Amino acid sequence: MVEEERIIKMRHVQTDVLDHPRVRRKKGIYLLPNLLTTGALFCGFYAVLTGFSGQHEWACMAVFAALFFDGLDGKVARLTQTESDFGAQYDSLADMVSFGVAPAVIAYGWGLNNLGKLGLAAAFVFTSCAALRLARFNVQSGLRESSFRSFIGLPSPAAAALVVGLVWSTHLLETSVPLSVIGTLVTVSAGLLMVSSFKYPSFKQIDFRGKVPFFVIFCMVMAFVLISIDPPRILFMIAVLFCFYAPARWSWDLFQSKFWRHKSETND
Repeated sequence: MVEEERIIKMRHVQTDVLDHPRVRRKKGIYLLPNLLTTGALFCGFYAVLTGFSGQHEWACMAVFAALFFDGLDGKVARLTQTESDFGAQYDSLADMVSFGVAPAVIAYGWGLNNLGKLGLAAAFVFTSCAALRLARFNVQSGLRESSFRSFIGLPSPAAAALVVGLVWSTHLLETSVPLSVIGTLVTVSAGLLMVSSFKYPSFKQIDFRGKVPFFVIFCMVMAFVLISIDPPRILFMIAVLFCFYAPARWSWDLFQSKFWRHKSETND
C-alpha cells in the first residue's frame, strides 16, 4: 500500500514538471529571432533571383538587407535570452544562402562570366569557402569563438559585403575584362580570408542594454549621414577596411618583430 502511494506521488510530480511553462516552452521554437533569420533568408533568396535576372543593384541591396537582419537576430536572441541550438543551425543555413550563394551568383552574372571557366572557378571558390567557414564556426562555437572576443577567419557577412559592394559600386559601368579581373581577385580574396586564421573583432561583447556617452550616439548619427551620401561606395570602403584589417595588422606585427630582432642582433 505504501509502495503504491509512493508511485502515485511520483507520477503526480512528473506530471507537474512536464506541465511547467518553462518545460513546455522548450518544445517550441522562439519566434522573434527566427523570424529575423527568416527575413535574412528571404533577402538572400531574393538576391539570387534578381542576380540571375541581371538586376544587380536590387540584388546587392537585398544582400545588405540580409546583413542587417543577420546582425539583429543574434543580438535579439541574446538580449531576450531566446538562444537555442535550432536558431544557431537555422542562422547558419540562412547565412549560406545570403552570404555564400547569393554574392557568388551576383558577381558571376555581373562580370566574372566574361572570364569563362576562370570566373566560374572564382565564384565557386567563394561559395565553397563560405560553406567551410560556416561549418568551422558551428564546430568551434563551443570553443574559441564562444568567447565573443574575435572571429577566426573573415565572417561570411563581411565577405559578402566586400563582393556585392564592388558590384554595387560599379554596376552602372560597362564591365570590361580588367574590371572582371578585379572582381575575380576580390571574390577569391574574400573567399580565402574566410578560411584563414586571421582574427577579426566580433563586436558581440558590446552591451546594448548599457548606457553610453552622448558622443557615441552622435558618432552613430554621423555614420548614418555619411553612408546616406553614397551608400554603394561608402559601404564598399567600410567592407574593404574591415576585411583587410586583420592581414594588415598581421603584416605590421611581423614587420615589427623582424625589425626589433634585427636591431637587437645588430646591437649585440
